[in-house]
Amino acid sequence: MPHFDAAYNLARWLTRSEEDSRDVVQEAYLRAFTFFESFRGGDARAWLFAIVRNTCFTWLRKNRSSDLATEFDETIHTPPPSAEPLELRLADAEMLREGLEKLPAEHREVLVLREMEGLSYREIAEVTGTAIGTVMSRLSRARKRLHDLLAVPAGEES
Repeated sequence: MPHFDAAYNLARWLTRSEEDSRDVVQEAYLRAFTFFESFRGGDARAWLFAIVRNTCFTWLRKNRSSDLATEFDETIHTPPPSAEPLELRLADAEMLREGLEKLPAEHREVLVLREMEGLSYREIAEVTGTAIGTVMSRLSRARKRLHDLLAVPAGEES
């Protein structure tokens, strides 16, 4: 099945559960097969990611709507200008996983699509159904929040 591992990876990070992500991916592939005639060509991977994403959020709304609640305060989430990019690949894998788990779904989503699956901003915009500027700001906020989570010594999280 094409792109199965990548679809599972996205679903796993959005649902935070191996079992649930398997169910979601199975449902997403069934939807993709059912609605394949609506595919207009282009990037099949982005099309499939959009289906997986929508299936995940539908599942989350039905089963865990609290996971979709995002506490957002512009003053807290707007990062100051920084000359240093966040080096995700240098962080300890377990600490990174724990940090990602603590992020809201919309932040985990853009980080997984960009950093783990290598999608471009344009592809992420297609998958999420948002403007490129929204993708860029979400990604910036997600990186900043993840950086803040990883910078806090263990046991001192708020």
